[in-house]
Amino acid sequence: MTRDDLARLQDGRHDTLYEHLGAHVATRDGVDGVQFAVWAPAAETVAVIGDFNSWDPAAAPMERRKDTGLWERFIPEATTGSMYKFHVVSRYQGHTADKSDPFGFHHETPSRTASVVCSLEYDWNDREWMEARTAGLDRPMSTYEVHLGSWMRDEDGNHLGYREAAKRLAQYARETGFTHVELLPVMEHPFYGSWGYQVTGYFAPSSRFGSPSDFMALVDELHQAGIGVILDWVPSHFPSDGHGLAFFDGTHLFEHADPRQGFHPDWKTYIYNYGSGWVRSFLISSALFWLDYFHVDGLRVDAVASMLYLDYSRDEGQWVPNRHGGRENLEAVQFLKDVNTAAYGRFPGVHMIAEESTSWPMVTQPVESGGLGFGLKWDMGWMNDTLEYMAMDPVHRRFHHSKLTFRMMYAWSENFTLSLSHDEVVHGKRSLLDKMPGNREEKAANLRLLFGYMFAMPGKKLLFMGCEFGQWKEWNHDAALDWELLDDPLHAGIRNWYMDLNRLYAAEPVLHRGESDPGRFRWIDCNDEEQSVLTLLRSGGDGESPVLVALNFTPVIRRDYRVGVPLAGGWRETLNSDAETYGGSGEGNLGLVTAEDSPHNDMEQSVLLTLPPMSALFFKHQES
Repeated sequence: MTRDDLARLQDGRHDTLYEHLGAHVATRDGVDGVQFAVWAPAAETVAVIGDFNSWDPAAAPMERRKDTGLWERFIPEATTGSMYKFHVVSRYQGHTADKSDPFGFHHETPSRTASVVCSLEYDWNDREWMEARTAGLDRPMSTYEVHLGSWMRDEDGNHLGYREAAKRLAQYARETGFTHVELLPVMEHPFYGSWGYQVTGYFAPSSRFGSPSDFMALVDELHQAGIGVILDWVPSHFPSDGHGLAFFDGTHLFEHADPRQGFHPDWKTYIYNYGSGWVRSFLISSALFWLDYFHVDGLRVDAVASMLYLDYSRDEGQWVPNRHGGRENLEAVQFLKDVNTAAYGRFPGVHMIAEESTSWPMVTQPVESGGLGFGLKWDMGWMNDTLEYMAMDPVHRRFHHSKLTFRMMYAWSENFTLSLSHDEVVHGKRSLLDKMPGNREEKAANLRLLFGYMFAMPGKKLLFMGCEFGQWKEWNHDAALDWELLDDPLHAGIRNWYMDLNRLYAAEPVLHRGESDPGRFRWIDCNDEEQSVLTLLRSGGDGESPVLVALNFTPVIRRDYRVGVPLAGGWRETLNSDAETYGGSGEGNLGLVTAEDSPHNDMEQSVLLTLPPMSALFFKHQES
């Protein structure tokens, strides 16, 4: 590392530390070996221990770069595949620990904890995808959220490896019409039951499923199938495991020393010190590493709200105000701005997505305009209101109609993703299908209606695995999805419905373009709470036929239901969730309705519709 590298590291401006720290296969003076480097400013001594020196702390002491926290050592005996750790002796209280490499590209499979020397060479075949990709918000984005360890397993119940999952996942996502796959954290984590959200290896895909090159093959396969890859990324907290980042050099190198700032009371994990230049450089380098070496198309940043607020999940007296006396974590705010600026600056075609559950302003506005700089934000308010409404007995829904319509009061304040994620189908919340009221067929109809309503609303879409075919059970990370349900016509019908929604969404520009433009959305009637019906219009520019959507949230068939339309002529029923192919009763409009010169809903023309029970209908204006 040069003096400039070290200065940028300490100022929080270094975004490629993975090129300098860790273990890198190298040649020195004609001799092959491995160059090791680690940042441990409070260490008295550091040694590389590994299977190449019998794990002897005296065998390979590292040299400290003068007046810095950098320790280095070139070891000819080490090679690709060698296992190693850093033996750190602190200058404080004689603290000693054997630490995994914070920049390790590969680690032993947990519960073993050594790092593994690894090359990141791979022959990519996704050039066409990489050259064409763009993060433009006018493109359709329907994301399939996947936990790799429980999406699908082999006949013996074992995990699929990255390469084993690659073709199956790519084929399934493409057939079902998803544009992206979002993987719950694949970064190395010691406890499988954390779902990957308690990370120790910020530069390594989990060895549970294979090597880094195996993970590259998974991304490559998805790209060749035309599917983008989003990774969950967790810069909000990290576990206290002794081999990990905690108390790394005998000091709180990564975390705050004060537990009111540095320890998360809910998750029992450590919180990063975002005021440290070293921490900011470490985390920004991690984000860019996945975008760089693994060609991923975006990062969904976990638990942003916990980063933004100093009093998050804390009572009075359990947190430290900022320098202005407020509750905002100013250092975390700046870090988020910095990581988004760096990501979009170096990889302009990617998505940076915030899981942020509060009303923090301007999350998806540019940094230069005072925003946090994300491209998208999960709409948690829509998710909570919608699921609460859909779980109600339909007889009560008319009293809670605003839960469906309130979202449009804020829908254009951010660039939103409508998310029905893993968090909604665990911990006693029941599966999406089982949340729905009624008998088996009624639950299925409600679920199809929920999906239709989601696709009618402006915003990108995200659905957790198994929901697309109506998984009955809650998600269990220790078992595969119940794929045999697809042999049941009811569940196959739910998947067919979601598949056709994805196709319509991608095919109709008015459903995915200009989603941040309120001029492209119009309620036809959002006030028919007595009949629990919503009608709306999605429209676009010149030459783009509008799409009319009618949603009936009751089990009552509405015949001759009059709806105002902006154009004369025919309106073709393009999708009907009550069609028999989806498991419905087959009620509908025989494919086409014709507008009459009968004013309604402040429009000169109107159509008479049949609204099947618990149904979502999509109509496209028929060009004459």
